[in-house]
Amino acid sequence: GMGGMGAMFGMAGMVGSAEAAKEAPKDADGKVIPGFEKTKDDPNAAKGWKSVSDRKIKVGIAGYGLCKFGATFFYQNHPNVEVVAATDLDPGRCAALAKAVGAKKTYKSCEEMIKDKNIEAIYIATDAPSHARLAIMALNHGKHVCCAVPAVFGFEAEDEAEQLFNAVKKSGMKYMMNETSTFHAALYEKRVQYQAGALGKIIYSEGEYWHDGIGVLGSYNPKNGKIDAYGWRRAVPPMWYPTHATAYYVSVTGGRFTEVSGLGMGSHYSVFKEPTNQYKNLYGTQIALLKTSEGGMSRMGVSWDMKNAHGEKGRVYGQKPHDKKINGQRPALPPSVGSGGHGGSHGRLTNDFIESILLDRKPIVDIGDALNMTLAGMIAHKSSLKGGEWMKIPQYDL
Repeated sequence: GMGGMGAMFGMAGMVGSAEAAKEAPKDADGKVIPGFEKTKDDPNAAKGWKSVSDRKIKVGIAGYGLCKFGATFFYQNHPNVEVVAATDLDPGRCAALAKAVGAKKTYKSCEEMIKDKNIEAIYIATDAPSHARLAIMALNHGKHVCCAVPAVFGFEAEDEAEQLFNAVKKSGMKYMMNETSTFHAALYEKRVQYQAGALGKIIYSEGEYWHDGIGVLGSYNPKNGKIDAYGWRRAVPPMWYPTHATAYYVSVTGGRFTEVSGLGMGSHYSVFKEPTNQYKNLYGTQIALLKTSEGGMSRMGVSWDMKNAHGEKGRVYGQKPHDKKINGQRPALPPSVGSGGHGGSHGRLTNDFIESILLDRKPIVDIGDALNMTLAGMIAHKSSLKGGEWMKIPQYDL
């Protein structure tokens, strides 16, 4: 909830039903992975919902890994969607995904699915290292793209950003990144207040994503095609997965991070200390100080090492007293679509993406937002390797 200053907001652990716990993804110890506890569905979520079209967009869904994101964003329940195809590199997971989303067709890979001329939009819920490559391919094939976070990833992230931006620009298709913090109720309320001019410029903002044990959480391993302890998450730099934190400025204001100075602390998990560390990354926690396009300042943190704090939270402090009277309620959802995990953001992200296609408008996290949220972290990691040297963040806006 809101803090005493009326500026703190976020999503810590959530209460869930026993039913939800059965389906929720679990870690190696059989514990539900934080962020997946089912949010109690808001009985008023559909209040005032109006259909914008009777068209059904043909969607292909890629990815049914550890988090089962392919099925947890309610595409299969949306009145304006027909899920026509599903894919996962593992045949068993591919079949399970197709069943979960009611897709009649399956493909051996996302690359094969993208070539299906019948598909209008692709939802990419694959491993982080493949996001940009698959999104670029889909855009080049004339498909709209909704992609899990982060938009770009890895040592080639800056090149990927350039290529992804050009693909969006050239294709004219919609691109949206599924940043869940954007639709947390408290962030969305601040967004509405900001857009109404009720906050003034944001002097200072903070965002944090604390998630203990990510560096040892299972993930897709391209060497054997399995989900195991040697996948892409092993010893991943926290700031390569920054968007749950950085959204707390970018999604409130639509503003941009322009420069960053990053610091890091070595992880206490042994996988970070291995000589075989795929990212040569020692950091289990990274904190960034950033300059914003409004002339303000921001502090963003990501940690895989916190034992006594968990979740996504943020704070924004504007030049004006925050006007509580402005109703910042999230847009209504179709009655068949649940709110879902990560603070009731899943269904809302899907609805926003689908409506952006139907109404030909900007998605809530468009390519400019997606790249700024992601690159702010990528460059913060580079800076932390150089003792906090100030570095410019590449800017991309349509």
